[in-house]
Amino acid sequence: MGRAGKALKCVLSQYGISQNKLAVTMGVARSTVNQWVNEVSDPLADSIPEIINALDELEPTAAQIFLQMYIQRNGSRSN
Repeated sequence: MGRAGKALKCVLSQYGISQNKLAVTMGVARSTVNQWVNEVSDPLADSIPEIINALDELEPTAAQIFLQMYIQRNGSRSN
């Protein structure tokens, strides 16, 4: 668990984006975003591009940082 959660939690905090704002932008329930951020569940692979697109709409730099952190975390786990 938490492959994307830690990266998402970090960028939301760093850029002052609320879980609710991300959820509304994505068209998902706030509880879904909350579960990702708190590492209760991981977003499905289909959701990662949606997260990136929503972050890009809200704060483009946050989207870039999320993607970098997400790829780094995934790459370190597969080694």
